Amino acid sequence: MKNFAMDKEMLSSIGGVFYPTGHSIVMFPDSEDALKIGRALVARQVATGDEVYVIPSDQVLAQISPTVSDADNPLPSAGTEGAVVRALTQLAREGHAALLVRTPNEDAAEQMMAVVRTVPYSMAQRYRRLVIEDL
Repeated sequence: MKNFAMDKEMLSSIGGVFYPTGHSIVMFPDSEDALKIGRALVARQVATGDEVYVIPSDQVLAQISPTVSDADNPLPSAGTEGAVVRALTQLAREGHAALLVRTPNEDAAEQMMAVVRTVPYSMAQRYRRLVIEDL
């Protein structure tokens, strides 16, 4: 597992909002559960250690939340990416931690969610090209 560091590939080309295409983000009320699930994903070979990012609540607030500040400037966003970042921000303010996992296809997302569902989670979103999917 890796520590999260935002890069330009994780941002939408219009507005610069957090939009990591080919990945899923899952928020957990308990940061220990986030770590446990991250380790389990790697152990079960659902994802490699380089495809799982742990994002503590303070890093969600420091790195992901600011990407929505100009999302609706000069025109309102036609998509939901800003609303998703605002939801992630609210959960992070409540202390929820996140995992960002590479899920390039539906099968990978289903395998990830089979592991995630073994603990309580608060939100799960899969970023596909032009679509954010609830998991």
